[in-house]
Amino acid sequence: MAKAKPRKKSVKRMAVAPTPRFAIAIMAAGKGTRLKSKRPKVIHEIGGRPLLEHVIRAATQVIPVKDIFAIVGHEADKVRAAVQHTGVNFVLQPQQRGTGHAMMVARPALKDYDYVMVLSGDVPLIRPETVRQLRDFHLQNRAAMTILTALPENPAGYGRIIRKSKRGDAVKAIVEQKSLKKAQEKVREINSGIYAFATKELWAKIDKLTTKNAHGEYYLTDIASLLVKAQKRVLALPAAEVMEVLGANTIAEMMQLDAFMRLRKAETLMSNGVTIFRPETVIIDTEVEVGADTVIEPFVQLLGRTRIGEDCRVRSFSVIKDSVIGNGVMIKSGCIFDDAKVAAAAIIGPYSHLRPGSDIRENAHVGNFVETKKARLGRGSKANHLTYLGDAEIGEGVNIGAGTITCNYDGVNKHLTRIEDGVFVGSDSTLVAPVTLGKGSYVGASSVITDNVPANALALGRAKQIVKDGWAKAKRDARTAAATVPSKKK
Repeated sequence: MAKAKPRKKSVKRMAVAPTPRFAIAIMAAGKGTRLKSKRPKVIHEIGGRPLLEHVIRAATQVIPVKDIFAIVGHEADKVRAAVQHTGVNFVLQPQQRGTGHAMMVARPALKDYDYVMVLSGDVPLIRPETVRQLRDFHLQNRAAMTILTALPENPAGYGRIIRKSKRGDAVKAIVEQKSLKKAQEKVREINSGIYAFATKELWAKIDKLTTKNAHGEYYLTDIASLLVKAQKRVLALPAAEVMEVLGANTIAEMMQLDAFMRLRKAETLMSNGVTIFRPETVIIDTEVEVGADTVIEPFVQLLGRTRIGEDCRVRSFSVIKDSVIGNGVMIKSGCIFDDAKVAAAAIIGPYSHLRPGSDIRENAHVGNFVETKKARLGRGSKANHLTYLGDAEIGEGVNIGAGTITCNYDGVNKHLTRIEDGVFVGSDSTLVAPVTLGKGSYVGASSVITDNVPANALALGRAKQIVKDGWAKAKRDARTAAATVPSKKK
């Protein structure tokens, strides 16, 4: 008889819990009336970016941007335009009736999420690490609501967190400043206005909010007391730094945040080997990168997406925006760069102006009061004094004399000047584009060049010099004689 085939053992498969869906909603609908500005509060800038963009960028380092929603209202079109490049979603709150109302408006966009974190669009110092910590703490503790808190030296003016016990994370209540009892006034822990919610619990309570308060608004803060009364878990998590949860209600407060952010940026660069003299005087945007052993002198501004290599020196009063600087570059005092490239070992300045499209190659020199625009200055070439180079392609080993200009604009169109390798252009020359100076050619000083110059040729484009012997002496003698003739009395 054939042997019976062994029966396969049934394997029980463990059900895999679905990954919880987590969203972030950013409050960005308010007016910011105390700023006394026509612009919406969240698009005022610190550290080179709008306040709201700082918050969005912190959030996108924790969850995908498709799960981030900015709730906009006042001047919504301006707010969208300022941050739409981030890819964030927008929810419109046509009437601004408080933070609770903002979440009511956002509920349709957030209905499919299991959890939502609420950030403030005017709290730009919030770190990704803190956002991540709040998310993880909330999930691990299966809380209905988690409140991010802080412990400032002076908590006056802020709502206080009253915990159920000194050692526990559970919150008993959030008490506003004006409602504090005498014993509660000593409490330093404040409500930051940043929360994480289980959306099931949030939506169950949000319609129970009322406008029975001084401003007639729906406050998201009131959700905490509703959840505590329902015996749901409401927890508190202190932020590592007080500054990162502080907002700004005035321009002065905003500039304090800007100073803190820029000093923190400078400290980060210095910890990576960059020397910054008087860092409190230097303005460095958050996206700037600087290589080790580069020296930044006082009163320098490094803006936008500027990248500076190693072993460079940037002297005082230079302003560099959205530019890429190679290794070993010397940038002397008072230079201005805007969307320019400078290769290794070049020397720039003092008082050079590199406009967009400038491309300065290795070992090139751009000196005193030289302006470049859409110009490539080749390896080892020099333009050291009082020169304008616009729409120009300049080869290697070229010398551009003082006072030279490329006439690139005819009133309608821009034209290109080509200067090939090894050309010598004499001082005070005018190159009328379109024109090409051939390899190794020579242009005499004070020439106006309107035609192409062949390789290795000499070009002179100036009027012939005329000398009149004795003319100056005769002129002086005539002036002296006229001065000695007595005037006739009437």
